[in-house]
Amino acid sequence: MSPSCTLRPLAVIVMSLALGACTLGPDYQRPQLPDAHAFKQAEGWKSAAPADALQRGDWWKLYGDAELDALVSRLNVSNQNLAVAEAQYRQARALVRSARSQLFPTLSGNAGVTRSRQTTGSSSSNVSAGVSESYEAGLSASWELDLWGRLRRGLEANRATMQASAADLAAVRLSLQAELVQTYLQLRVMDEQQRLLDQTVAAYARSLRLTENQYRAGIVPKSDVAQAQTQLKSTQAQAIDLKWQRAQLEHAIAVLIGVPPAELSIAVRDDIPSLPEVPLALPSQLLERRPDVAAAEREVMAANAEIGIAEAAWYPDLTLSASGGYRNSSFNQLFEVPNRFWSLGPQLALTLLDFGGRRAELERAEAAYDQTVATYRQTVLDSFREVEDYLVQLRVLDEEAVVQREALDAAQESLRLIENQYRAGTVDYLSVVTVQTTALNNQRTNLTLLGDRLVTSVQLIAALGGGWQIEQLQQEPVLSSERGQDD
Repeated sequence: MSPSCTLRPLAVIVMSLALGACTLGPDYQRPQLPDAHAFKQAEGWKSAAPADALQRGDWWKLYGDAELDALVSRLNVSNQNLAVAEAQYRQARALVRSARSQLFPTLSGNAGVTRSRQTTGSSSSNVSAGVSESYEAGLSASWELDLWGRLRRGLEANRATMQASAADLAAVRLSLQAELVQTYLQLRVMDEQQRLLDQTVAAYARSLRLTENQYRAGIVPKSDVAQAQTQLKSTQAQAIDLKWQRAQLEHAIAVLIGVPPAELSIAVRDDIPSLPEVPLALPSQLLERRPDVAAAEREVMAANAEIGIAEAAWYPDLTLSASGGYRNSSFNQLFEVPNRFWSLGPQLALTLLDFGGRRAELERAEAAYDQTVATYRQTVLDSFREVEDYLVQLRVLDEEAVVQREALDAAQESLRLIENQYRAGTVDYLSVVTVQTTALNNQRTNLTLLGDRLVTSVQLIAALGGGWQIEQLQQEPVLSSERGQDD
């Protein structure tokens, strides 16, 4: 019988099995989530125009600061924590390629020479049969037919894990960008605090000279001079104290953009980025913009595929193997027709008894799925809470800023009046010191409130996802240090 006649029934059987293959395990469906049609604290808010400000993902440009834009660009390229997340993503992508390769046959080649010796005879008289050599060269192939979908479920799990890793990368990037923007805004507010204290020190120095002149003229007692000196030196100390705080903020920015602190110097400026009007997302959009929510949902998808893998363990594995080549005792005549050999055959493998091992693995996979579903739902709830928290915080800070501005105006008017009264000799210097301190505290509180509002706006934008979209998981992210070809 010819080899073709032998192979034909085998091919029919294999094709029939392959066509009848199925995929075990449940198909993925997104878990039910708590329903939220609107944010509780968003009453009275409206989406800002242009509404596409967050769609592009460059949310930090809402603050209109070119220097900040340049720093974020450097972070996207050089931050080391971001490089760690990017490397983890590339590992997950490589696992997808590895899982996909298992769906196809494996082909390997071999070539070798064997030198052997056999001795025959009794113990008293050994007779050697001589040394023989054997040469062999051939190819072998094997292919595991994925009849029950175990390999396909494995690929599905690895692809979902890769997408979760991509979302984790986006979450790390968003978190680092938010940290950089917050730090930069705090630095600019601190620059304004420094200018305020420097101007106040200059004003207090003028007040000290006025008091000294009045003391020499016998108009005020020496205690007024001491009070003026105390106030001046105390304010100078506050101004000096800000220097190390600003330096630490500058150092933090340097590390975020991936350079030693000694290599970064941010010049002092006399302006603060304006507070933007943050476009709000609907709750459903929030789930698409938050990369941590997307990562948690992809983990659910991977856990769902693991159930199918565990179920497939109850069914036999079918592997088709083939090999062929040449074998002879002489290398010169190795590749001749009489020296050919071949083999072909399927192999079924099934675990008959494992004392509950497969059942335990299936229960573990189902429990892991339930865990990822609970984690996903909790992540969604936390995302809603964060947005609500920052919405109410920003609203209350805005209301507080209005009242604080009124308090500052009143303090400045009181200071103007008390200084005129002191020059006229109707009040003592202690009254002036008290009102000056109140005015300075109100000015600093006003700046602190502005800084808090700027930082809260960044936190709100990050809680809304920063314009990141879930559709990006279907298209592998463009990475600054991308290596290799995308799948």
